[in-house]
Amino acid sequence: MVFSLSAVLASSVVAALLTATINILLARNKTKQEERARVRTVLAEAFAAYAQYRQYPSAIRRRNSEKPAEERVRIAELIRATQERINFYVAWTAAESESLGAAYAELITQARRVAGTAMTEAWRSPAIESDAEMVIPTSVLDLAELRPAETEYARAVAQHLAGMTRWYKL
Repeated sequence: MVFSLSAVLASSVVAALLTATINILLARNKTKQEERARVRTVLAEAFAAYAQYRQYPSAIRRRNSEKPAEERVRIAELIRATQERINFYVAWTAAESESLGAAYAELITQARRVAGTAMTEAWRSPAIESDAEMVIPTSVLDLAELRPAETEYARAVAQHLAGMTRWYKL
């Protein structure tokens, strides 16, 4: 078998083009995977900020009754810092996706309505002073109303992340 120089060169060019194409596709896929992981992390952090906010009614009820002034300042500062993070995530999710931003904004609206009201009631109640009072009954603090908004946010996150993995978005 005798191969002509042009056939060898042509097959070399085809092999080089095929290798370059595969490398480009692999690099894009890796970049997409890294971006998806970054977005997934930020969305989880957004939910963590919400979860922290919804715990404040309990924290307020469990404040140290021996140092009321210090506790007011300490808890108020924690709430302020959490609100700051939440505001960042409200803006970030809206910039990331309209539907995702709407779901997170609704989650926060509901949290402020339900947990915010519970915080107000907790500040008006005396601080817990015994171990037996540490378990707060749902008749006193019930955040179950937040579940539909939590579910909707989780659905929006899953839908957004699924959209980031479509093969045709190379």
